[in-house]
Amino acid sequence: MAYVPHFVRRGDGPPLLLLHGNGEDGSYFARQLDHFSAFRTVYALDTRGHGQSPRGDAPFTMAQFARDLLDFMDGQGIEKADVLGFSDGGNIALTFALAHQERIRRLVLNGANLSPAGVKAHVQIPIVLGWRIASLFARRSPQARQNAEILGLMVKEPHINPAALSALRVPTLVIVGTRDMIRDRHTQSIAASLPNARLERIPGDHFIAAKNPEAFNRAVEAFLAD
Repeated sequence: MAYVPHFVRRGDGPPLLLLHGNGEDGSYFARQLDHFSAFRTVYALDTRGHGQSPRGDAPFTMAQFARDLLDFMDGQGIEKADVLGFSDGGNIALTFALAHQERIRRLVLNGANLSPAGVKAHVQIPIVLGWRIASLFARRSPQARQNAEILGLMVKEPHINPAALSALRVPTLVIVGTRDMIRDRHTQSIAASLPNARLERIPGDHFIAAKNPEAFNRAVEAFLAD
């Protein structure tokens, strides 16, 4: 039986897929659902093992999440879509795009990173410590095991070679907060490595879609309509 993630569908029009960040669910995009569903069919997905989506038995990796996204599009009859990914959702979107760029019309990468080194140390160090602690108790506690698996995504992944981005011709908006937890030089490297990308900074931290939705939605809407 094919894996089916939990998702919310709203609106009518060309499809727009929303992929949330680590440890979150599709409700993170509440303000984007409200805005874009006025002229788009918007799908907010819960990643495998997040929110209301089942964990299943498949590997808990970016590559598997990208395969889940392909299966979701096939199951919904979506031949081609705009994809907006935030944080780990951006990493999933980029992993998917590198394998299936023919299925993407336009790509929005919000706070994505190519490797764990792209995250600022003051954010990454507590994540690594939390992962190590959760891993110690994972055998005895289902909650600790789940925490270790989710935190492990940020400790171990992604690992995307910047040189591979040169093959990705999809129009891409790289969008980050001015005080983002992703290193600015890392974000600049992503935008510079993509041949058809532009970089935009929105006032705020990593969570600009939720905390500064007016500016964020305006920038994304302009890009998708360009």
